[in-house]
Amino acid sequence: MAEAHAAVAFSFSVTQEGLNVHISHDALKGVYLSGIRSWRKRFVRFLNRFASGVFPAKFWSLGLLTLILLSGALLGYDVTCGFNAKIHDAFFTSQSFLTWMCSYTITCTLIWLAGVLLIRYLLKLLLSYHGFMFEPHGKISMSTKLWAVCTKILGGSNPQLYSYQASLPRLPVPAIKDTINRYLRSVRPLLCDADYDQMVKLSDEFSVTMASRLQRYLVLKSWWATNYVSDWWEQYVYLAGRGPIMVNSNYYGMDLLYHQPTSKQTSRAASFVHALFAFRSTLDKENIKPIKVNGVVPLCSAQYERIFNTCRLPGVDNDTLHHWMDARHIAVLHQGRWFKVMCYKNGQLLGPKELEEVFETILNNKSAPSPGEENLAALTAGDRIPWAQARNQHFSNGVNKKSLHAIEKSAFVVVLDDEEHNLSEEDCTGLSNYGRSLLHGNCNNRWFDKSFNIVFFANGRLGLNAEHSWADAPIMSHVVEQALGFEYMHLSYDSDGKVSGVATVRPVPPQRLAWSISDECQEVINTSLALARNLADDVHLNVRAFKHFGKGLVKTFKMSPDAFIQAALQLAHLRDKGHFALTYEASMTRLFREGRTETVRSCTSEMVAFARSMEDPNSTDEERHTLLRKAADFHVSQYKEAMIGKGVDRHLFCLYVVSKYLKLESPFLQKVKLL
Repeated sequence: MAEAHAAVAFSFSVTQEGLNVHISHDALKGVYLSGIRSWRKRFVRFLNRFASGVFPAKFWSLGLLTLILLSGALLGYDVTCGFNAKIHDAFFTSQSFLTWMCSYTITCTLIWLAGVLLIRYLLKLLLSYHGFMFEPHGKISMSTKLWAVCTKILGGSNPQLYSYQASLPRLPVPAIKDTINRYLRSVRPLLCDADYDQMVKLSDEFSVTMASRLQRYLVLKSWWATNYVSDWWEQYVYLAGRGPIMVNSNYYGMDLLYHQPTSKQTSRAASFVHALFAFRSTLDKENIKPIKVNGVVPLCSAQYERIFNTCRLPGVDNDTLHHWMDARHIAVLHQGRWFKVMCYKNGQLLGPKELEEVFETILNNKSAPSPGEENLAALTAGDRIPWAQARNQHFSNGVNKKSLHAIEKSAFVVVLDDEEHNLSEEDCTGLSNYGRSLLHGNCNNRWFDKSFNIVFFANGRLGLNAEHSWADAPIMSHVVEQALGFEYMHLSYDSDGKVSGVATVRPVPPQRLAWSISDECQEVINTSLALARNLADDVHLNVRAFKHFGKGLVKTFKMSPDAFIQAALQLAHLRDKGHFALTYEASMTRLFREGRTETVRSCTSEMVAFARSMEDPNSTDEERHTLLRKAADFHVSQYKEAMIGKGVDRHLFCLYVVSKYLKLESPFLQKVKLL
């Protein structure tokens, strides 16, 4: 109860002498500093939004323009060519010096805003050019060089994370004919002649009946919405799924294989959690440079908005994503017990040494889980409908609602796992078990709905499990990369593996979350756990460290490493299964505003021809090499087309969604959906 009393700013008691009021000055100071931090964060966010709204212009340019126009007016020159006089006559009746100053201020502001809009429009036109992607490697045309120079000039300097968002072009809607032709080409190596002819017939029927009508709706949406794909993709592909998101949707990431800074679990957890919050602070201030292709073309940064303080909430029909503007705590899971850990005190982020003390307190806590608490997280691993119903029935009020809110609103979830994973290049068992633990764990020790879980193992290894709907894997990879870099460059450990330095403040003790879980709710939990473990048992995962060669060797052959791997996959599948299968590879579309991914169908006729030649004893090495080169070149061109919005699957998916809204049935779209 000590931490509960410490958290109360004031209390009172009634005695014989009267009413005694006790005020905690430390608590009031903490409330005051927290409020200051919150308002400072809001103010910084407001300034950043305004700065991004006028980028690439700078605020000082408005002052410079005003100075030039006023100087010209004082010298008797009307630099505005009569525009200021019209503004003055429209807004003022008197001819005083003050009114003329006001009119010049308005004129300067309007001219400056017009210039900002013109520059942003020109920049958007420049960013709509993608010809640089299709030029031969090492041979850049003069037009592309000129384009790059103009883009860099208009792109401004010192951009913040979201500075280019308003200048990014919209994702274009491909022509129906082009999409159908690409689709038919992609399925040709997978269908027999009769099935392929039937698909051609269905596509022709679709083209002359409802295709144009559906396309008009998509074009209208592309004009009205920021991105004609992303919101439907998030809603229907990710959030509408009623099956388990564990394994099926969530993904995992591993620690550095050849570098382990400490074997102390609590020390590693403290340093890495501190590094993550340091990155969040930089993210909140938007002091992160947007990623640029070839240092020229910026990628969309919209997915960074929901990294922290985000959770997927179950619904009976559809799940929802909820993002909180701020969260100063994390939720920690250890041996089936949930804790709330405050990571700030008096408005300041706790250092690694203070966090280490908090995590050691949790490990030293030997209390048993309350009834139902140990397997509670299994609700997020099972089917979504039972979880949504249980949440509405058993977690909508009282102590359960409060504790669940603490988990869902947390910045992220930390799991202090009792397992150890010792990795070896010679024995793939360790890597495979490590991967399985991060992918699904015991099915009851990961909160799969959270934007991400950071798992710290008993020997100091770490990893993550991330929910997929809020963003794609490259965003989470960037976060972890930054945190690992911060840990390596700015944090250190002593000879015992503990965090270096001394604690400067006394951290708030971890708060054990309380639960009152009924027998009925426990039955739902156990059902979800059984289903999840059946799913996990059906997973076959084999992780190996491949060190024979890397992308550097493949590049010496003047071949795309990605295309090389895709060719190897097709050959391996042919040798293993004796046939080919529809193959999905993700390509990003972040060259466009709010772009996410597009599908690259890598099982092409060219790839099939190469794989078959490898199994044909009559084929020569020269013929195989020629076929491989042809397959790789086509794969690269297909990948680049997907990046610029000329893919197949997202367009067909949106056409299918529109057909459902209009209650139209298309045999072609239904067949595509089944394939």
